[in-house]
Amino acid sequence: MDMINYLNRVKAAKYLGLSERTLDRLRVSGGGTTYWKAGARVMYDQRDLDDWVGKHKRQSTSEVIN
Repeated sequence: MDMINYLNRVKAAKYLGLSERTLDRLRVSGGGTTYWKAGARVMYDQRDLDDWVGKHKRQSTSEVIN
């Protein structure tokens, strides 16, 4: 059975190698990964972070990002 690892925004940003501010901007603009809220707290499932990264891999700077 897989253990689900939930990360708060600070840990999620560090895990992705992004600043917290960048992660916040992506969440607000709709360009970031899925998340859930526990009260005022924003939480991320590590598996969703991995999936999001996988979907944004590119081999060329000329590739179109959807």
